Formats: sequence, C-alpha cells, structure tokens
Amino acid sequence: MLKQRIITALILAPLAIMAILFLPIHIFQYVIAGVVALGGYEWANMSGITGRPYKIAFGLILLAGCLTLIGIVDVDLIWSQGALNEFYHWILSVAAVWWLASFFMILAYPRYSAFWRQSWMIRCLFGVLTLIPTWVAVVALRSSLYDVDTFYGASLIFYVLGIVWAADIGAFFVGVKFGRHKLRPNVSPGKTFEGLFGGIMASFAIIAFAALHYQVETSRIWLHLLIGGLTVGVSALGDLNESMFKRCAGIKDSGRILPGHGGLMDRIDSLTAAFPVFAYCYVTWMA
Repeated sequence: MLKQRIITALILAPLAIMAILFLPIHIFQYVIAGVVALGGYEWANMSGITGRPYKIAFGLILLAGCLTLIGIVDVDLIWSQGALNEFYHWILSVAAVWWLASFFMILAYPRYSAFWRQSWMIRCLFGVLTLIPTWVAVVALRSSLYDVDTFYGASLIFYVLGIVWAADIGAFFVGVKFGRHKLRPNVSPGKTFEGLFGGIMASFAIIAFAALHYQVETSRIWLHLLIGGLTVGVSALGDLNESMFKRCAGIKDSGRILPGHGGLMDRIDSLTAAFPVFAYCYVTWMA
C-alpha cells in the first residue's frame, strides 16, 4: 500500500503542478471540470447510490454544470476592472452559506440528520453545493490578473494548497503527540482540537511568508491572518463533512480511483471547502 501511495503521488503531483502553472486558462477550466466530474461520481457513491450508471450520470450532470458556466461567462470576462463576475460571486456566496450550514450539521450529527440521511437526492444536492463552487473558485483564482501576469493566479492556488497542506501536516504531528480532546468523535474519531490548533499555527508560517513575498501593508497583515486561519479552519470542516457522508453511506473510502490513496474525494475533501471560502474572501476583501 505504501509503495502504491508513493508511486501515485510521484505521478500526480508533477502533473498537477504543471497543469496549474502552464496550461492555458481556456484549457485549464476544462481540466478542472473533469476533476469535478470524477468527484461527482464518488459523491454519488457517498450519497448511497450503488449503480455505476447512476454514479456516472451524476458525474456527467456536474460536468454539464461546469460547461454551462463556461458557456455563460467567457473565461476572459470572469474578471472585469478588478471585480469578479457577479454570477460567479453569487455562487461563492452560496458556497459560504453552505459551509456554514455544514458546520451546524456536523455539530449536531447524528441528531437532526434523518431528513437528509434518508434521501440520496438531498445528499446529491449537497454534492452540487460542494463541487460546483470548487470549480468556480479554482478557475476564478487562476484567472485573476491573468492578462497582467499569467502566473499570479497560479500563485494564489499554490497559496491555498500550501496553507492547507501545512495545516494537515501540523495537525497530524500535534494531534499524535498532544491530541486529547476529540473534535467530533461521532464523525471522525481521530481528529482532535489540539491537532486543529497545531494545524492552524503551522499554516501561519506560510501565511507570513506570503505576506512578506507580496509586500503586504502592515495594517493589512491581520486581514491575511484572519482569512488564512478561516481557510484552514474550513478545510478541516471539508474533511469532517466528507467523513460524515461516508459514515452515512457505510463506506471507508469515497472510491478506488487513486491506487494506495482511495478515492479522489479522499484527497481533495478539505480543498473543496478551502478554495470556495478563500476565493469568496479574496474577491470580497483582498482583490
């Protein structure tokens, strides 16, 4: 299993980096749409759908949603005079509300969950609210200032990846060493408050480096720390959210698409929360 994990990571990591850095934005948006479609296939699995044709159909529905957005708003018009397209901004606003609702669902779980646990349609709707805004967020960030600096948007994406991965590493080591108080044992027994705090502290190192790199005004550093900390906190929520749906479906992994790693959603669950929330904060207060 470890050998499979290493081989898979060594193949996928360079491909992901090259796609973020070098794919033209017109192609990049379609690649991310494909990733969302694969995520939709696995989300259908977490929604209790067992038939492969139906899981494929849900993935294709999400793909169609992304393609529809591409048709509605040309990638060159996503940003106009430094402002994000209003429709895309609205989608990110809906995502922020969804993750707030998810927070309360996780706090209450398993109480008050009967209305959505028993309906695969509602759980699929949650998948739409999770994955479509992720596509919007990643494409919006990648296309930011694209006509000025083709790599600026890539740096925003790497920033989110950096603080989330730093938080994951920090949470793991702090949680193993000092973890005592369970975060949500009914959802994910291994996560602790100490690990979450350690992850946020670890992410601040990336946030501080980025503030220095972009020469952020001293008076605005607090805003970067606030948004970075919120993004990391929400990334943990994305992880818990997926664990909750997998627990409801009675499965351990979202799928088997990545040898040694389980499913695609198992790898990007935290990012499906981090990207929309960061993008919403970025376009609202930082852009």
